[in-house]
Amino acid sequence: MDIKANLETVKKTFINPDCLLVAVSKTKPLEDLKKAYDCGIRDFGENKVQELQAKQPEMPEDTRWHMIGHLQSNKVKYIAPYVYLIHGVDSFKLLKEVNKQGKKIDRIIPVLLQIHIADEESKFGFDKNELLEMFQDPNFKGLTHVQIKGLMGMATFTENESQIRKEFKGLKNLFEELKNESLPDFVQMEEISMGMSGDYLIAQEEGSTMVRIGSAIFGSRNYPH
Repeated sequence: MDIKANLETVKKTFINPDCLLVAVSKTKPLEDLKKAYDCGIRDFGENKVQELQAKQPEMPEDTRWHMIGHLQSNKVKYIAPYVYLIHGVDSFKLLKEVNKQGKKIDRIIPVLLQIHIADEESKFGFDKNELLEMFQDPNFKGLTHVQIKGLMGMATFTENESQIRKEFKGLKNLFEELKNESLPDFVQMEEISMGMSGDYLIAQEEGSTMVRIGSAIFGSRNYPH
């Protein structure tokens, strides 16, 4: 697996050079992460807290860890001290837990709010009404140790490009709408994380500022037999 060549190929295809590439390293051995690091990658995405905990001490200090998977409230405390960005905050309950753990260690934790944009039921996330409801909740305004930096969404797993584009477009529209809302200071619509190995070019065309790419860099996932 030539990680360097794969990275060069991926970067050549980028429509927006300012779009952040998060290398999705879940199930990958440390040697692969170190090869990507040596090629200049600093942002790595993991979807399991246990795996993130195991890898974090073994990588250089300036590695930026992105929690991209579904995060359970009881696991937040393990990554709160060092996680760079939690992509998948999909409920008010989880957001309050991130705030609570941030408070304990006096750290403001950056997060993205996950919006349900796909047709599939299995995807997590807020819908627009739930989001607006949360923003109106008096407890929301009292959060002191989270920083909401934007939105994240995962498109339907389909070959239908027009459906993927429609879903990304919907997320971008919501992002722009929220920019004009009067929201607390800890909510900034700066980042929109959408796009993976199969659809990152469409995502960039629709305004993504951050893409999560795994198999196009590291090859298919390594699962234990």
